[in-house]
Amino acid sequence: MADQARVSSVEAIEEFRSHLIVYINQAHARLDEVGDEVRRTRVWLQTEQRMHWEGEIRWRKRVLDQAEADLMNSRLSSMKDSNTLQMLAVNRARAALQEAEAKLLAVKRWFRVYESQVSPLLKKLESLRGVLDREMPKGLAYLLQIEKALEAYMEAGAVRPAAPVAPNPPPES
Repeated sequence: MADQARVSSVEAIEEFRSHLIVYINQAHARLDEVGDEVRRTRVWLQTEQRMHWEGEIRWRKRVLDQAEADLMNSRLSSMKDSNTLQMLAVNRARAALQEAEAKLLAVKRWFRVYESQVSPLLKKLESLRGVLDREMPKGLAYLLQIEKALEAYMEAGAVRPAAPVAPNPPPES
């Protein structure tokens, strides 16, 4: 076993360390993007879509109420021909209201499914963020210590270019 370390390139460790810093910064940026996208989707489902379909339900109820009032007026005026048109309008308004109610239920179901599907994945992402925040700085500091130790070792003159070792000549007899 040799009593010297063969240090060929401290720059390789330094380069790896700089690439690791870039990776950490990019990973943080991607995790932030994913977190933002999850929040935007959650808000979109929980508030925007829910409010949209609740508003549609209110509007379609008013349309249905108006169609039913028109049907009632046409029955009272005993105009048989227009009753069919009013019945058709009531049926269309009722179908539109049922569609809006179904869409609201679907949005609520999507939100529950979204939460149940995304929550475990977010926990994994947060554990990755924890590794990036806690462990990677320790690794960077360790690499820096290695760099400094190797530089000090090389400066101390402990590393000399290795000269080829000539084999011992055979003893002359």
